[in-house]
Amino acid sequence: MKLPVLITLGLCIPILHAAQPDDVIADFEADGYGDWNVAGTAFGPGPAQGALPRQMKVEGFKGRGLANSFGSGDNSTGTLTSPEFTIRRKFITFLIGGGGFEGKTCMNLIVDGNVVRTVTGPNIEHGGTEKLAPGSWEVGEFAGKTAVIEIVDNQKGGWGHINVDQIEQSDTAVHAPLKLITQERTIPLDKRYLLLPVTTRARESQKQRATLTVDGAPVRVFYLDLDENPEWFAHLDVSEWKEKPATLRIDNLPESSKAIDLVTTSDEIWNAGGLYNEALRPQIQFSTRRGWVNDPNGLVFYNGEYHLFFQHNPYGWNAGGPHWGHATSPDLVHWQEHGEALYPDDFGAMFSGSAVVDWKNTSGFGKDGKPPLVLIYTAAGNPFTQCIAYSTDGRTFTKFSGNPVVNNITRGNRDPKVTWHEPTQRWVMVLYVGQPSPTGGTDAKGNPKQTHTIHFLTSPNLRDWTPSSVTSGGEDSDHFLFECPDFFQLPVNGDASNKKWVLSAANCEYAVGTFDGTKFTAEGERAPGMRPGGSFYAPQTFSDMPDGRRIQIGWGRATAPGMPFNQLLTLPCELQLRQTPDGLRLRRQPVKELESLRGKSWKSDKSTLAGGDANPLPGVHGELLEIHADFTPAADSEVTFNVRGIEIRYDAAKQEISGPGEHVPAPLQNGRQTITIFADRNYFNVLATDGLTYMPFAAIPKPDNLGVSVSVKGGAITIHQLEAFELKSIWKK
Repeated sequence: MKLPVLITLGLCIPILHAAQPDDVIADFEADGYGDWNVAGTAFGPGPAQGALPRQMKVEGFKGRGLANSFGSGDNSTGTLTSPEFTIRRKFITFLIGGGGFEGKTCMNLIVDGNVVRTVTGPNIEHGGTEKLAPGSWEVGEFAGKTAVIEIVDNQKGGWGHINVDQIEQSDTAVHAPLKLITQERTIPLDKRYLLLPVTTRARESQKQRATLTVDGAPVRVFYLDLDENPEWFAHLDVSEWKEKPATLRIDNLPESSKAIDLVTTSDEIWNAGGLYNEALRPQIQFSTRRGWVNDPNGLVFYNGEYHLFFQHNPYGWNAGGPHWGHATSPDLVHWQEHGEALYPDDFGAMFSGSAVVDWKNTSGFGKDGKPPLVLIYTAAGNPFTQCIAYSTDGRTFTKFSGNPVVNNITRGNRDPKVTWHEPTQRWVMVLYVGQPSPTGGTDAKGNPKQTHTIHFLTSPNLRDWTPSSVTSGGEDSDHFLFECPDFFQLPVNGDASNKKWVLSAANCEYAVGTFDGTKFTAEGERAPGMRPGGSFYAPQTFSDMPDGRRIQIGWGRATAPGMPFNQLLTLPCELQLRQTPDGLRLRRQPVKELESLRGKSWKSDKSTLAGGDANPLPGVHGELLEIHADFTPAADSEVTFNVRGIEIRYDAAKQEISGPGEHVPAPLQNGRQTITIFADRNYFNVLATDGLTYMPFAAIPKPDNLGVSVSVKGGAITIHQLEAFELKSIWKK
């Protein structure tokens, strides 16, 4: 049976006058479904009162109840069918959310046995919300006819459910009907890139689904916000199909849209001449040429280069449909971005993971004596699984034909980090696995509580994995081992004969302990000292470093309004494990390679600084800055570093350092404090207490404010060192 064109969400039209009250078909306020016919298990015994177990917070419904097919999770199916009613008004209005799969997560209007109107929810990919939105059907042509409403959930996996509420007959549409259609265009691939017109404007409706077909086969499938009034153009590398005819299909476009006509080809990406000099482009930290970047993935040294992979949405300003982007560097400072290393496939989108060099060729992927570079990643499909890909040149990557290598454990299994364990001659994987809380209930955001665990698995060859142990990370109210785990070994106080293992996760808390090749045993309480706040997340360390250093990079949450890129990856820092009065703690220092960016320098000759004294760094003037301070404060000293108008303050009484929206403990060491500040165009890295405290934060200084000042309130400070450097851009050679 051929369905009519989908009618979904449009522009809100205020109702000024209603001829008569709306007729309620269903408001789902009762405990049960009444005369509605229930089939399958998806809709449960009665309306839901918001979110169901393991479901995100549900918003936008009216009253206390709604029809929600998440009853047994995304793999349950079923239908909910109304009793017959007579169509007497011009419109049927409703609230709808959930999955956006045509014919599978939908609500249908059936007249004379035929589906005459249908609508889906807005979500078809990771990153959506459970918010219901209003919509309406124009049904005047069926006046006087008998009809039924059928709510359908026939989809399993991600967004395999539908939410519906407040179905009414009305004389006025709450939304102007908006037809969403499929458009196709034949495009000769005569140049390297396909340029796609996109918008950075946020949308609550679903994105467009794009399919590029070459020689009759789909070669790329992705999602984007295509727009006929674009702010910028995303690029898709099509060089491997050059000179071949191709068809670009765009699903879910407004009927009137002409955006597909703006798609063109080019041998350069859009606005290549202004690349890396945009107003908010980070100049001392990595950011992607176009699109969204978040978690660093697969940090590894291979073939004489540092490889940086990362979660990447190449076709949009916000997160969604992640690929693995790829960049390399000869020195951890200057980066060259390459094309996408991993594209979404039939197993799902490319979620986070790691990379290793298989020096002993245990996987068999090496050739001609070259050890392979192996990527281990989560395929975020239905279900989530763990997969691998490999390369012997560090540029082209082949996905393993035997994928997945780790089957689904729960919906929340993801982010594999792999390391080689020399004593047992095996690979070890740490994998985040979220499990339903045995106590039930919801967290502060209204989501079902989970128990967060890290699963340990071992393998002789990176292909075959055996579960070995589980480490609990607590529940939502007190979790510390959440997503994106990392697992590595460090010497204590630099003593190579005394090494400990560190197990950390995305929120930067960590545990220190021992590992016997099978099970991790934490020693003492978890360490809170590296918990820097919301501007830094999901850090990962490099594997296979030639000099044995443990270098970490994180996701810097720094919005870049109006730019064709969004977010960044932070300064590389070396991690060390130090004994402190509070136990073993991680110390970090920006890598020494960053000194290559130093230009003009300033050094204060003052030995003390008291309230009312002149600024000890009066001549500092620069957009990109590195500042070092070592001082002994009085018990009541308050030292303020004003860097381009952004204030960073140390309070000796509280032994705390603060910046915009951040307050972090920073105890003195032998009565002294050390502070290092790196200032970029939209992000600051601040270290204190000799690197035991880290406080990064996002901030955008005014472009014309290039000065630095240091001032003191309360007791005077004794200055041991105070210097600043103007820094060069990593994008300029």
